[in-house]
Amino acid sequence: MANDVKPTRKNLMAIEDRIELSERGHGTLEKKRDGLIMEFMDILDKAQDVRGDLAQDYEDAQKKINMARAMEGDVAVRGAAAALQEHPEITTESKNIMGVVVPQIESSKVTKSLDQRGYGIMGTSARIDEAAEAYEDLLESIILAAEVETAMKKMLREIETTKRRVNALEFKLLPELYENQEYIEQKLEEQEREETFRLKKIKEKKEAEEAAEREAEAAAEAEAEADDELEQATADD
Repeated sequence: MANDVKPTRKNLMAIEDRIELSERGHGTLEKKRDGLIMEFMDILDKAQDVRGDLAQDYEDAQKKINMARAMEGDVAVRGAAAALQEHPEITTESKNIMGVVVPQIESSKVTKSLDQRGYGIMGTSARIDEAAEAYEDLLESIILAAEVETAMKKMLREIETTKRRVNALEFKLLPELYENQEYIEQKLEEQEREETFRLKKIKEKKEAEEAAEREAEAAAEAEAEADDELEQATADD
């Protein structure tokens, strides 16, 4: 509250410094918020594309695995899946977007050639090959979706945090500082007016005293002259 602040010039200077710092911080946070929103919109567009691709890849994979089961049987499909020797590898790194650290996921050994899948080429049909390829594509889409979705969630949290800070400065801290500044300025002006009035009264009193002294001195001089004249007249007689 403004009434809790002592109306001194030192406090006024301190509040003005805080206002300047807060206004600068508010501007910086607004720019960061706007930049984050722009980056988030780009990621959101990418996420929508990735979600569409993921849904399509999942549908294709389901169709092809169902076809392989229907044509070759579950035993053959499970046998081909169990023959896999090299499993996919996932590595994660980080990248910085407007001060937000988001994951960057790299994958290897996901897409394989026919001879890398482990099952015998002669012992399987093209249906199983197509199902395996479809699931490799699906896994690639899942990895990309995980990266994009995680980045989007991190960006969204940072946007909300930045918005709260901007609002706290704009609607709470800065208004309180402005109120305190105005309160101190008004009090200092009142004190200045009171001091001016007091000095004026002192000056008037001093001038009155000086005038009274001059009148008294003049009266004394007049009285002295009158006495001198009386003495002179008496001596002449």
